[in-house]
Amino acid sequence: MTTVLPETAPGPEAYEAAFDAAVAADERIEPRDWMPDAYRATLVRQIAQHAHSEIIGMQPEANWITRAPSLRRKAILMAKVQDEAGHGLYLYSAAETLGVGRDELLDKLHNGRQKYSSIFNYPTLTWADVGAIGWLVDGAAITNQVPLCRCSYGPYARAMVRVCKEESFHQRQGYELLLELSRGTEEQHAMAQDAVDRWWWPSLMMFGPPDDESAHSAQSMAWKIKRHSNDELRQRFVDICVPQAEALGLTLPDPDLTWNEETGRHDFGAIDWSEFKAVLKGNGPCNEARITQRRRAHEEGAWVRDAAAAYAAKHAPGDDRTNRKEAASR
Repeated sequence: MTTVLPETAPGPEAYEAAFDAAVAADERIEPRDWMPDAYRATLVRQIAQHAHSEIIGMQPEANWITRAPSLRRKAILMAKVQDEAGHGLYLYSAAETLGVGRDELLDKLHNGRQKYSSIFNYPTLTWADVGAIGWLVDGAAITNQVPLCRCSYGPYARAMVRVCKEESFHQRQGYELLLELSRGTEEQHAMAQDAVDRWWWPSLMMFGPPDDESAHSAQSMAWKIKRHSNDELRQRFVDICVPQAEALGLTLPDPDLTWNEETGRHDFGAIDWSEFKAVLKGNGPCNEARITQRRRAHEEGAWVRDAAAAYAAKHAPGDDRTNRKEAASR
């Protein structure tokens, strides 16, 4: 942010005016820049939820690593799950630039005070679910996240560049997996169709509630954290998926899905928002299992964090033992 402030000691109004001018000019807000408390809180909430979703999102697919049908598929899936862990680390680091500690964010996740994407509270029942997650869930993520590369907050925008590149590979992997199943035996085609039937509607819910019911969307767009509304992104996703489903030879489970000549877009059926709200409240098929596994993994990894902290302290600049070793080596 490069907006020049008055030479005299500026008041809160001057800082806010400089912030507003920077956002209006599409300049990036950086960690040391002044920002409204509400802007900072909104970023912490959104980035934390995004980071939590990446970490929790490892679980549904990791469930299939040991049961992948070939060594190639196993390697692909392992690489993808590893990518998701990396995405979580990028995003936790971005959140830390806002003055919040990673431990605090994880405590809030484990205590239910921060959310993650509702999509990860559904079970992966068959191998085809891995493909459906790649095509639909990662496809929805890309639709939502590519505009975030132009987010007004610099660290978040820069983190999203790499995340989106890797998510595009994940989406293509899922699409290719479903294509192979769809063109396989009748049983394989049926398995692919069943997976799409179960994941389609939850994928549409990933974009959040309708615009007129979203508590944060309008303000986030005004601050240019988001660039498009929930409904705009959802519509874009539907329009992308329809021709892809035709190429896959699979049917999207929506009898109301039709092309609208007047709008040049697809009309689609009503989403069951009561299901969305129930899952958010913790009543989804896998809510309890997901968060229980997350807490257990965190607790069992405590010794690794402790060892890393001890190693860092031992080799920190100014450590007497390190200095003695360096002096002896000279």
